[in-house]
Amino acid sequence: MFFVSTMGNACTSAIISGRLTADGRPILWKSRDTETWANSIGYYQGTKYRYIAIVDSKEYTSPHEVWGGTNEAGFSIINTLSYNLTGDKENKDWHHNGVIMKMALESCATIAEFKHLLDTLSRPMHVASNYGVIDAKGGAAYFEVGSTHYTFWDVNQSEEGFLVRTNFSFSGKENHGLGYVRYEEAYHQIHLQSVSQNITPQWLLQRLSRSFRNPLMGIDLTSGHYNSPQTKGWFVEQDFIARRTSSCAVAIQGVKPAESPELTTMWVVLGYPPVTPVVPVWVKDAYLIPRILGYNDDIKTSLSSWKAHQLQQKVYSYHSGDDANRYFHWDLLWRPDGSGLLQKNETYEKGVMKIYEPVVKEMYSKGRLDIEKVKKIYEYVDKELWKGNER
Repeated sequence: MFFVSTMGNACTSAIISGRLTADGRPILWKSRDTETWANSIGYYQGTKYRYIAIVDSKEYTSPHEVWGGTNEAGFSIINTLSYNLTGDKENKDWHHNGVIMKMALESCATIAEFKHLLDTLSRPMHVASNYGVIDAKGGAAYFEVGSTHYTFWDVNQSEEGFLVRTNFSFSGKENHGLGYVRYEEAYHQIHLQSVSQNITPQWLLQRLSRSFRNPLMGIDLTSGHYNSPQTKGWFVEQDFIARRTSSCAVAIQGVKPAESPELTTMWVVLGYPPVTPVVPVWVKDAYLIPRILGYNDDIKTSLSSWKAHQLQQKVYSYHSGDDANRYFHWDLLWRPDGSGLLQKNETYEKGVMKIYEPVVKEMYSKGRLDIEKVKKIYEYVDKELWKGNER
């Protein structure tokens, strides 16, 4: 079996239209891959709108780029790098991808306004990115953006009601770029789930952000065939959605056209997804967001990101050789008896969802956020979340 090297910036994403979700609201999902594992959730006042976003912790105080988020107008955005948009060597300047997302969260309320932003930026834009966006008016789309032009893909007009993007663009050079196997995995799983029209943020974060399936090789590590005693319990990473560089994941649940944008919910897994529990956050009164998700001066990142990294280091603990970091201890993550880190995390997560769900359900029924109840969620998260999830 031959494996090629992988790149750290290998995000996977999807946009699901409301006609396929359990509650009729669109979902914007991203599993972020980066060598920068230290992430935080920040709350910022933009030129026009307040917003919350995933940021590299080293830039927490005043970021010049963000890596996914939502604003008070209900406009939400994520991206994946694209490696097959041709025509400009400047496309290697990837950090401009995050700059545009910050600009969008600061100033855009709709997809039309984001399109206008792209139209008015000077060329070359120094980007190579698939931007996924949803708004509070029912809009949902991908923009495949190169340094001089972009291609628009309307999710609501797609035959299947969802679109997936990894690290290539359909408007780019054919059979170039990265992430074709991850694309196949995400597409296949979403397609199967869409039949029942029961896609939820939790399903996306559990089924996809924690996926250890490779459809090209026909393997699913959770089959039990890759654990001891059948093997030594180790495996080598190749084209799984969950990987060493997976630093966090997010599923932003939009609103129906008649609903208030303040109901837009960002479900975030801030840390290596297989071992990190989910937390819902909102833009309204976001200064209350759990401290565990914000920057901690002592550890120079968020506590959630730091704790997840400690567990992830145990999983990727083989360090003999230049490419050794691609070997991971599968037996630590998943075991047939249910005692793996991933399984313990999901068992714990089911419990905390029982705390989140009544507040979310009431929010939708009343059409507004009850900040006092949201505060109780945040207080619980700060006090109990990782305490009950440390292994």
